[in-house]
Amino acid sequence: MCVSMNLPSGRFRRSMAGMIRQKLKSLGIDLPKLAGPFGSYVPAKRSGNLVFVSGQLPMKDGKLLASGPVPSKVSIESAQDAAKVCVLNALGSVATLGDDVVDRLSGVMRVGCFVQSDDGFDAQPKVANAASDFLIQLFGEGGRHVRAAVGTNALPLNASVEIEFVFELS
Repeated sequence: MCVSMNLPSGRFRRSMAGMIRQKLKSLGIDLPKLAGPFGSYVPAKRSGNLVFVSGQLPMKDGKLLASGPVPSKVSIESAQDAAKVCVLNALGSVATLGDDVVDRLSGVMRVGCFVQSDDGFDAQPKVANAASDFLIQLFGEGGRHVRAAVGTNALPLNASVEIEFVFELS
């Protein structure tokens, strides 16, 4: 059985390279600079044309922006905002590999979104959609990715959201 898929061509995805910082600038967003040490792991690691990014918390200026379970302590909307911050922190993690690496990103391959959830909460995809939509806004069609949206009872530092990423380099 042959399944036809409407995937962006490699040429299209390569054309996105160099556009991410420009797109962020047009949105009035500065790429965050990450400060180490990071523990017994690295924030990002390259293998061939893929960049794997460790789980990112919604940290801004050294402060956790959303802590506790969704929705009892953190609203879905606040968790969605936190998910967008995780995207920015992921791009900041990519920058630790070299100043030019962010500008060589051509697409997003995978997103794994973890949401600290109250018992019975099943709207993790709504939280993850905020990160997914933001990635599509930044990368265009190259931002479409596979994804997992998982509920959990706890995350590091009591964060409401943690997201890991796999990006593609041109």
